[in-house]
Amino acid sequence: MDGERTSPEAAGEPRASAISFITTEHFTLQGARSSTIAESTGRASMFLASVSGGLVAWGLVATATRAGGGFFAFGLVLLPTLAFVGLVTLERTLQSGIEDLGYARRIARLRAYYFDNAPELAPYLLSVEPEARLRVQGLIGGLFQQFRTIAGMIGVITAVLAVAEAGLAVIAAFDAPVVSFAVGGVVAFGALFAMMRYIGNAWSRGAADPINPYDFPDP
Repeated sequence: MDGERTSPEAAGEPRASAISFITTEHFTLQGARSSTIAESTGRASMFLASVSGGLVAWGLVATATRAGGGFFAFGLVLLPTLAFVGLVTLERTLQSGIEDLGYARRIARLRAYYFDNAPELAPYLLSVEPEARLRVQGLIGGLFQQFRTIAGMIGVITAVLAVAEAGLAVIAAFDAPVVSFAVGGVVAFGALFAMMRYIGNAWSRGAADPINPYDFPDP
C-alpha cells in the first residue's frame, strides 16, 4: 500500500465515475423533459383540432338545417363529447406537467452538486439559490401559474364548452335566452373554478418535495 497516494475522496475531489454519472443523468433528465413537453403539446394540438373541426361541422349543420332541430341535436351530442375530450386531455397534460416539474427539480438538485464541487462556476450559472434554479428552467410559479400551463389553457376551453352545452340545453328545452345566459355564467364559474383549483392543488403537491439534497432524510 502506497501511503503517499491520496485518493480523490481524501483530496475532496469527486470521482470520475461520479462526474460521468451526474452528467449522464443531467442529459437524460433534459431529454425526459423534452418528451413530456412534446407529449403535452401534441395532445393539446389534437384537442384543439377536434374542437375546431367539430365547431366547423356544427356551423355547416346550422346552415343546412337553418338552426332548426338538427342544429340543437347535433350540438347536444358534439359539445359534451368535446368537453369529455378536454377533460381527459387536461388530466394527461397535467400529469405530464407534474412529471416535467419532477425532472426539473431533479436537475436543480444536480446543479447543487456542481456548485458544491465547483463553486467558482456560480457567477456563470446565474444563481445558487435552489428555488431560483427552477426559475432558470422556466418554472416561474406563483398564484396564477396554472393559467400559464397547457393544462390550464385546456381547462379554460373545456369550461367554455361546458358553458355552451348548458346554454344550448336550456334554449332547446325552454327557449329562454336570458335564463340560458344566467345558467351559462354559473356553469362557467363553477367549471373554471373547479378545474383551476384541481390544477393548482396538483402543482402544489408536485412542488412540495424539497430541492436541496440535504433536506432529504438519510436512507
